[in-house]
Amino acid sequence: MCGIVGYIGGQDATPIILNGLKKLEYRGYDSAGLAVLEDGHIQLRRDAGKLDRLSELVATSPLHGHVGIGHTRWATHGEPNARNAHPHTGATGNVVVVHNGIVENYMELREELAAEGVVFHSDTDSETIVHLIERYLSSQVDLVTAVRKTLGHLKGAHGIVVLSASEPDKIVAARMGNAGGVVIGFGQDETFVASDIPAILEHTRRVTFLESRQMAVITRAGARITTLDGREVRPQVTTVAWDPVSAEKGEFRHFMQKEIHEQVRALTDTLAGRVDYEKDLIRLPQLNLTPEKARQIDKIFITACGTAAHAGMVGKILIEKIARIPVEVNIASEFRYSDPILTPNTVVLAISQSGETADTLAAMEEARRKGAMLWSIVNAIGSQAMRIADGYISMQTGPEIGVASTKAFTAPLVDLYMLAVVLADLRGTLDLDARRSLIKDLALIPDLVGRCLDREADVVAVAHQLKDTRSSLYLGRGINMPIAYEGALKLKEISYIHAEGYPAGEMKHGPIALVDKDMPVIVLAPQDPWHEKMISQIEQARARGGRVVAVATEGDERIASLADHVLWVPSAPWLLSPVVTVIPLQMLAYHIASLRGLDVDQPRNLAKSVTVE
Repeated sequence: MCGIVGYIGGQDATPIILNGLKKLEYRGYDSAGLAVLEDGHIQLRRDAGKLDRLSELVATSPLHGHVGIGHTRWATHGEPNARNAHPHTGATGNVVVVHNGIVENYMELREELAAEGVVFHSDTDSETIVHLIERYLSSQVDLVTAVRKTLGHLKGAHGIVVLSASEPDKIVAARMGNAGGVVIGFGQDETFVASDIPAILEHTRRVTFLESRQMAVITRAGARITTLDGREVRPQVTTVAWDPVSAEKGEFRHFMQKEIHEQVRALTDTLAGRVDYEKDLIRLPQLNLTPEKARQIDKIFITACGTAAHAGMVGKILIEKIARIPVEVNIASEFRYSDPILTPNTVVLAISQSGETADTLAAMEEARRKGAMLWSIVNAIGSQAMRIADGYISMQTGPEIGVASTKAFTAPLVDLYMLAVVLADLRGTLDLDARRSLIKDLALIPDLVGRCLDREADVVAVAHQLKDTRSSLYLGRGINMPIAYEGALKLKEISYIHAEGYPAGEMKHGPIALVDKDMPVIVLAPQDPWHEKMISQIEQARARGGRVVAVATEGDERIASLADHVLWVPSAPWLLSPVVTVIPLQMLAYHIASLRGLDVDQPRNLAKSVTVE
């Protein structure tokens, strides 16, 4: 979850690091710091709280140099205060470390080091790393060897960046397991290292990524990458297409609002180059699928966390309905512990915006170990989930900065729809007319989403009515049941209002006991195969005095007569309706949180990329 930025080159490192950390604020953090090599000595600045406090500290007590590393920390061991903030230095002050992940055996290491006379100055697990490095440096080995030996002691998954005053011409970085990414960026006589691409995108688009159990020696001239046992690795350099401007708010108050409004563009890009409307074909070449492979598939497991898991729930319905392949959706944090029954004819499809979610990567590793075919749907180009998969679909959304995911939810809904059509086509279960109709429906989506966004003023009016509520119930059925889950998640994530998504048919099996005039009931009631059932649920809520907010299809007079408030959406093909019905719920959550004066883009306790279990 933490953010890392490092620089070595001819420029002043301090503003580059601070600006890079700013670009990683979306990951979530509660303290920050940086270390710069100045006149042969490591200078350190750290503080709790937001980056503004660190910037003020640097302004009061400047530091300048051409080599440095910085960090934003999300507390796991030790309170979020200045003494626990990264970077950490050892007893000599000559070595400094920043770290993502958890040292699972840190208590054992701490006791061992304390017995050797080491004095600890923080409560963190990360401080053990710098003391171990110093231990080995004292035996006259070089920094690379000391880092390599240190990594051999650590249990868990880690991303580590190290700087030494004794070897000022290099930065050493390493990755073990799935504790976030380590990306290296190449400039002109300067090199960057970070935990995520947006931190360095302003300076370079040429990047490479460390795989698990690899380390890099980073200099102004580039990077030498090896495995932990010293075997040299030839880096695969990727040119990132993202524009730095797309990571800025522009005219919008928050990144989340900007990203909600970017969905028309994101969905247009998702379809572009993949859908051939003249030939009624969909192409997903990165899946490396053949008719033979498609016909061999006997089951698909979709695994993901949070919002991505809700997309997977919609995907299950799409793939089973269109391609007629059984699909099971598993929360990634539970997948590897459930001892899933996998075969070479099973596909495990992982969905992740960042492609670095620790639980999702662990599920993929379990799938690989058991011999399943491995696919991923990811947004971050070159991320771990993309690299280790046998095939992938890249979301075409561009960087998503707001912690609460929006455009990286609707894009995989369309990706899953296209996947279902491709699978059905390759397996021979879809006739020409059906395929033509399904593809024709796809062309409607950007316009339908745009029409939803045009109704933002109506959503704001409802937000004013609901902003002071303490709890709410979201109900949906069929393909829109996951949208009830997603709408509730959005509200609780950013407004801190308790919200629960529920299958509407289950309301009378418990949740109806909560319904009264003080608890709004938000119902997904578009004109789909479950429309009449949802009418019944609205009637039941009204009979208990509940305030009903309905997401309904334009012109539905029956819903208009029953609901207290209606968020209208245009008529959409029911298989694609979740892409439309979720838009007003995203806007509703955003405007309620905004009206409550909350930090929408960085909600408390949350992080964009969850890189520890």
